[in-house]
Amino acid sequence: MFLMRLDDASEFMDIKKWTRMEKLLDKYNIKPIFGIIPANKDPDLLLYGRVDGFWELMIRWKEKGWIPALHGYTHVFETNDEGINPVNNRSEFAGVKFNKQCQKIRDGIKILQEHGINPEIFFAPAHTFDENTLKALKKESKIRVISDTIANDIYYQYDFYFIPQQSGCCRRLPLKTVTFCYHPNIMEKEDFKKLERFLSLYKSRFSIFDYRMLKKRKFGIKDKILKKFYFMRR
Repeated sequence: MFLMRLDDASEFMDIKKWTRMEKLLDKYNIKPIFGIIPANKDPDLLLYGRVDGFWELMIRWKEKGWIPALHGYTHVFETNDEGINPVNNRSEFAGVKFNKQCQKIRDGIKILQEHGINPEIFFAPAHTFDENTLKALKKESKIRVISDTIANDIYYQYDFYFIPQQSGCCRRLPLKTVTFCYHPNIMEKEDFKKLERFLSLYKSRFSIFDYRMLKKRKFGIKDKILKKFYFMRR
């Protein structure tokens, strides 16, 4: 099963590239998980300029079956901590004090809800978070699904369901559940072309997030081997 995830939707984004991505996914009836930054202050993303009608666009995406997710709060990295998913050595959450993480989660969700969006999934900027992030999510939200970590399939740990995210582009992988993570803001023309070629061949293998796919499966031996191999290569 394939899932599509889109990162860094915010009031400051490259709307032309996001529109191209939307049209491409609509063409193949792919409904992604899309991560919204509630209060974007990332200087690299602010360069795109403010998008008129951003929140109306988020509602439109939600209404056509796209799945909104809470993607951090400001998208500004505060530590060099890798957390429990050491994909990168920078983080908005990992290594940050628990109370501050609670405030980020609480304020982020409040902003989304004020615009009619109740996020069902969380994923952190740079893929990095720690156990305090999970505790903060439990304290401040009803979110119990994380899109991140390396595994063969969806699993249950720390009272959360983890949907693994293993690749930054579409490709065939010998895994049961694969999430492809794209950042439309930084995609080039060739990236869109490669993506369309893949979608044209494998569109039938893509699914939309549904709570019925969640199982309380333990993180098993195959998952541990895959995780170890993945991070050894990195």
